[in-house]
Amino acid sequence: MKSNNSSHDHPGIVHECIERSVELLKNNSGAHGIHAASRSKKAEGRNYASVFGRDAAICSFGMIASGDSGLIRSARDSLLTLAKYQAPNGQIPKYVKPEIEEADFWYAGCIDATLWWLIAVDFYDRSFPDKKFKRRLEKKIDLAVYWLRCQEHQSLYLLQQNEASDWADIMPRSGFVLYSNALWYHVKKIYDIPHLKKTRQYFRYIFYPFDKPATDNRRARILAHYVRQTEKINMFYLSFVNLSFWGTDIDVYGNILSMLLGLSPDVKSTARVNELISLKAQEPHPVKSVVFPIRQNSQLWRTYMERHEQNYPYQYHNGGIWPYVSGFWIVLLCRLNKNKLAMKELERYAQVNSINNWEFNEWFHGKTGKPMGMAGQSWNAAMFLFAYHYLNGRIKIF
Repeated sequence: MKSNNSSHDHPGIVHECIERSVELLKNNSGAHGIHAASRSKKAEGRNYASVFGRDAAICSFGMIASGDSGLIRSARDSLLTLAKYQAPNGQIPKYVKPEIEEADFWYAGCIDATLWWLIAVDFYDRSFPDKKFKRRLEKKIDLAVYWLRCQEHQSLYLLQQNEASDWADIMPRSGFVLYSNALWYHVKKIYDIPHLKKTRQYFRYIFYPFDKPATDNRRARILAHYVRQTEKINMFYLSFVNLSFWGTDIDVYGNILSMLLGLSPDVKSTARVNELISLKAQEPHPVKSVVFPIRQNSQLWRTYMERHEQNYPYQYHNGGIWPYVSGFWIVLLCRLNKNKLAMKELERYAQVNSINNWEFNEWFHGKTGKPMGMAGQSWNAAMFLFAYHYLNGRIKIF
């Protein structure tokens, strides 16, 4: 898709953010790839100075889009490092510390590291077809796909996962999770994995059970029945669905990916985006992780959400603002022909990265906008570059 906006139409802060983003990513690149955040005592203590599966894969989109040879090399090194530490069963680690040969797989697994790694490998291969990257990693790819297919429900064709085992790693989502299955649909499409149409069918039925589409699957009907018996109809996908409980928090990231990756018709996507705007999902900065945070009196509240006093309402994954997610948001706006708004959001993305003298903070409080989390976050820089180059028509979607 081509944008009508040329690079000279952007305000100065956008151009400065491009330069700062490239600089940050270069500084955060090591011998084995891109680290999740800038090296510091705090970052090392929390393992952020490591090559993370999902972070490095997502960073690779912007690093490749940048056209900078050093960043492209770092993206490649990241994907190769993750492949090297792939588990014997095919799972890609949550993070890797190559200097001590340590691979971590979180508490109850880390399903999205494998999903994002596969998407990033495909993106690199399509960006540089002469490198034959997929062929080089063919056995690793086959093993990763095999592992994911072992997590797939054998009649609903959606991935199943444990609680707190994706990017929102202290949120109580489990069973069938919106975010992970949007990625699974895309992985199935780009790797020609069987039952793509069935995955799409049950995605709609499970995560948006209000339309009551026909199905002969008794298990799916019962899952949908529990939801319809209790919930009022709204236009958003459920954040997760388990046997008799589910998420109505409005997972902004999961809904964005579902729309961006073709699981929602454009007409409905436009209506959903308009509703997200009316709910101020992109305020005070773009964008919140969820619209309605889980409260401590909710049956979904978990003790681990208090860890590091981090996941209280409007904080961290529970309604905090994540700048890197706004990169996907901006691309979605552009895909839906909301180009003026996309340009405005790109400028706001640059502004949030610039806070505290270009600190590239990990996340911000969902109400106050206060910068929080780790400084020097790599994917904040990388997804800014990706969104910028997408808006200027220089790349296609991953």
